Amino acid sequence: MTIVYILAAILIFGVLIAVHELGHFLAAKLCGVRVNEFSIGMGPLIWHKETEETQYSLRLLPIGGFCAMEGEDEDSGDERSLGRQGFWKKVVIFAAGSFMNFLAGFLIILAVYSGAQGFLIPAAAGTAPEFEERNGQTIQAGDIFYSVNGERVYLYSDVSLLMSLHQGQPMDLVVLRDGEKVELNDVTWATYTGTEGETYQGYGVYIARDQIEEANLWTILKTSWLNTIDFVRIVRLSLQMLVTGQAGMDDLSGPVGIVSTITQVGTASETIAAAVENILYFGAMLAVNLAVMNMLPIPALDGGKIFFLIIDEIAMKLFRKKIPEKYEMAVNTVGFVALMGFMLVVTFNDVFKLFG
Repeated sequence: MTIVYILAAILIFGVLIAVHELGHFLAAKLCGVRVNEFSIGMGPLIWHKETEETQYSLRLLPIGGFCAMEGEDEDSGDERSLGRQGFWKKVVIFAAGSFMNFLAGFLIILAVYSGAQGFLIPAAAGTAPEFEERNGQTIQAGDIFYSVNGERVYLYSDVSLLMSLHQGQPMDLVVLRDGEKVELNDVTWATYTGTEGETYQGYGVYIARDQIEEANLWTILKTSWLNTIDFVRIVRLSLQMLVTGQAGMDDLSGPVGIVSTITQVGTASETIAAAVENILYFGAMLAVNLAVMNMLPIPALDGGKIFFLIIDEIAMKLFRKKIPEKYEMAVNTVGFVALMGFMLVVTFNDVFKLFG
């Protein structure tokens, strides 16, 4: 079965890249930009259809695709070339790929949750006997967790996740009680008694495991949306941890690491149906991850292109001239080489962790 999960991982990569390029293609067409070729897959051509201005291609390797727009990489005299479009049209075209990845993540989660019977509510089940009041308040059974250290609680799993990020440090909690916010500041990390009488290190707050919201059309849509937004936050928190040193290279994964993770997710599942569901969930997280990472202001990525558009607009306002194209090309080239080098290091690290 391992080979099946490896092929599934490759297919997921291919579909997400193709969806990304489809976003650029649809936006380009809507904005009146000439698209010379739109391809599903890479490598040797196995089928194509040519229209008046666009060649639609199907290529052998199911590892992505591309959208070749007129004037994307060079100056063109065509009035419908990308380079001759206005600021907002370019922004829409560059951002459309990430939007489609985000949308794909949401739709995958929606499909996964479509058969759900109910969703756990992020509710409290009371506190340990040693828990002390804060601001004259305590946690009561049935309180709904609203935020942990300023981070909103969207899902049941957020409570333990957000608490774990600050373990050992005082924690600020906000809960909802009868629709009103109740704040508890500087909740202490200490030794508490658990629900089974055991002692543990933590915050002394019990999380309910039996509060369930019935699944219906509204709750499925709501939970799917919140889960997608939660994926965005996970990317942000991961980047913050890298910047602050809380995470390092060993915590990063490239294509090899992601394929390995998908294989582990599949093989650890008890049934084929569970494996499909778990892999789809991971695929949704990967889709949103790609959406966010592509919008970072890094040269050679879509976010980097939008960043240069903004810089050009500022330069035009202040100096009546754009940044010379040769400088932008130089920065993009250096950024691309650095990005490829970084991915190479991450890939080697993944291979070492896998076989070392």
